[in-house]
Amino acid sequence: MAESQPKDLLHGVTLEALLKELVEEFGWEKMGQIIDIRCFNFDPSIKSSLQFLRRTPWARKKVETLYLDMIRNRIQHGKS
Repeated sequence: MAESQPKDLLHGVTLEALLKELVEEFGWEKMGQIIDIRCFNFDPSIKSSLQFLRRTPWARKKVETLYLDMIRNRIQHGKS
């Protein structure tokens, strides 16, 4: 029997890995334009962003949504 892909694209993806991939794709400046939060716009770093996102559910949700949009866009356009 063939296995189907999991529907949850966030399954098994750590917040750190997700954030690093977004930074690689968009860069801090663009991310700060898309999601206007201080940790992206002023002296950004993975460490400070992780600290903020782990304790701020609304911001984490926005970052996860941006990541999912990026992944869906890659799938739609046949990129990996």
